[in-house]
Amino acid sequence: MAEPSFARLSLLFFSFLLIFATYSWVLGPDSGFLFGTRVRKTLGSNPKVHVDHSSEKPHHPLDPLTVREISRVRTILSGHDPGFGSGSATIHSMALDEPEKTLVVQWKKGNKLPSRRAAVVAYWGGQTHEITVDLDSGRVVSDVVNRTSGYPILTLNDVFAASQVPLKSLEFNRSIEARGVKFSDLACITPFAGWFGQEEEGRRVIRVQCFTLQGTTNYFMRPLEGLYVTVDLDKLEVIKIVDKGPIPIPKASGTEYRFGVQNKPVHMDRINPISMEQPDGPSFRVEDGHLVKWANWVFHVKADQRAGMIISQATVRDSETGEPRSVMYKGFPSELFVPYMDPEEGWYYKGYMDAGELGLGPTAMPLVPLNDCPRNAYYIDGVFASPDGKPIVQPNMICLFERYAGDISWRHSEILFTNADIRESRPKVTLVARMATSVGNYDYIFDWEFQTDGLIRVTVAASGMLMVKGTPYDNVDDLGDMEDDSGPLISEKVIGVVHDHFITFHLDMDIDGPMNNSLVKVHLEKQRVPTGKSPRKSYLKVKKYIAKTEKDAQIKLSLYDPYEFHIVNPNRKSRVGNPAGYRIIPGGNAASLLDHDDPPQIRGAFTNNQIWVTPYNRSEQFAGGALIYQSQGDDTLQVWSDRDRSIENKDIVLWYTLGFHHVPCQEDYPVMPTVAASFELKPANFFESNPILGAAPFFEKDLPVCRPLASS
Repeated sequence: MAEPSFARLSLLFFSFLLIFATYSWVLGPDSGFLFGTRVRKTLGSNPKVHVDHSSEKPHHPLDPLTVREISRVRTILSGHDPGFGSGSATIHSMALDEPEKTLVVQWKKGNKLPSRRAAVVAYWGGQTHEITVDLDSGRVVSDVVNRTSGYPILTLNDVFAASQVPLKSLEFNRSIEARGVKFSDLACITPFAGWFGQEEEGRRVIRVQCFTLQGTTNYFMRPLEGLYVTVDLDKLEVIKIVDKGPIPIPKASGTEYRFGVQNKPVHMDRINPISMEQPDGPSFRVEDGHLVKWANWVFHVKADQRAGMIISQATVRDSETGEPRSVMYKGFPSELFVPYMDPEEGWYYKGYMDAGELGLGPTAMPLVPLNDCPRNAYYIDGVFASPDGKPIVQPNMICLFERYAGDISWRHSEILFTNADIRESRPKVTLVARMATSVGNYDYIFDWEFQTDGLIRVTVAASGMLMVKGTPYDNVDDLGDMEDDSGPLISEKVIGVVHDHFITFHLDMDIDGPMNNSLVKVHLEKQRVPTGKSPRKSYLKVKKYIAKTEKDAQIKLSLYDPYEFHIVNPNRKSRVGNPAGYRIIPGGNAASLLDHDDPPQIRGAFTNNQIWVTPYNRSEQFAGGALIYQSQGDDTLQVWSDRDRSIENKDIVLWYTLGFHHVPCQEDYPVMPTVAASFELKPANFFESNPILGAAPFFEKDLPVCRPLASS
């Protein structure tokens, strides 16, 4: 048998590309960053500005850790335990240990910042340590071993090391040769293990699945089906190899998606480039790197290793008094749950928790100008810590831009009862904060869109590659009774496995302050009209119910039992007596249909309902628990909510899960057109009247003269 040394180099190179594309090192000139300095695209007359991350300082209590602070934490940890100096201790996450909420709310610009602390999750000796480092005193103030069932978020070093392990196995190498695949074409990824009992008990394990790169960069469409490896992550040993014999490998032709190398004809007319122009410049500004001010909105935005992007302290100006009013203290995607619907060996464990198992920050690639974000976008970097504690910069991770797509904020024309020609219309211009993350085969785009009428729209879009299954069949007529086993045939020898996407959001709503909010369930109840009272036979009546405890707020949506769900401050009322509030407006959605005793659903129990409300608790940030990798579901939103704590007139957190079932089709091959789902946070008696009644229309004289060329 040939020695697979080339395979080791190929996998090393493949993994290096993954890491290089994901991490951009800030220390040293060879990385493309000189001591944290890089060029950022900005707005205005000066199109470029140098951002020196190495000298950045925090300006706001919620600002992320800086390059200097991360380096200082690394030094402090080196003196705390020998494991950090020797390399036996690995840092799996490092982030700002945010100050107490009351301190943040009370802080004003110009005041001294609250004490800066770092929250570190590290792993060594088979134990997960949650460490708090005080940057002011330069010491570790807490080091606690987490006793819950899971393990910390994986590092890319874990992924890289695990992908090499199968090559140590003679059995694995023979299986590759039996499939006629060159080791130089081998590409292996590491699907996460989930938790299914004894095999995963007491050790970190991961699966390895391989593909061939021969003839394409889109290796996801060319799986080596039937060959599955389980690896011990700590010992870096093969635990088990399952080989069901060679299954035909799907073709390479037709799988390429890069624009520069495709040779497929496009049978549509060219769409000319489009760009929104702002003659007077942008309407928003970013202060101190993270504080965004636009129209009547102010909010803080930052990159996060686990959540990707966090929006904090969102306030909107009152339309009557001009005072800034609190809407949301903190909002972010708390977890993504993607279960696949194939119970067979090699597939049953595929139920991904992308935020808690790998993180949305490290996998956020630099956004592509003009395509991911328009020309008028402003970019923000992410700053994280590597597994050995060194600071890294994730360039152009978040973009901000104003959007105008011809939509209308409000309008009315009146022609019936007046001689005047009344035509009033106002354009809808919004501000978007966006990030995109490439978690393995899938890409997710997260948008937080702010409107001047006080509405916040949150959209999650999915694109990228399907996780496909190889099959011997070329046509649906050949499948017979197997057609519905795991998914439809979408190309020759390619099955698109059915799966779900669920994204659970943590929404710490603070309507006019943090302490006095309640959930009001506004029920539309059908009433029967008494005989003879009216020609009508039925109508809908609104009845309101205040949720007293958490179980009152475990909500499954239903079209035939309609509710609205309002977060209100009963202590702030309008002039006609309504409590100030915001309501959550679900968009198209889907519910998890898995049995509650199914292992993936036990871990993903936060999708048992679409809406939850819990009392604010600093330790309850992530719906799947602090430690998700191989967790057993003992620290989830479901567990917390079942405590049935009081939520009336309290500081409360709203949780919302959006999702969709995905039955693949041919149009999803070889790369999937974007599909999106969204929800809205909309004012409900928050303002005294329409807050944009006085907004000015656009006039021709305010815009540059741009006219189309004459048609030929």
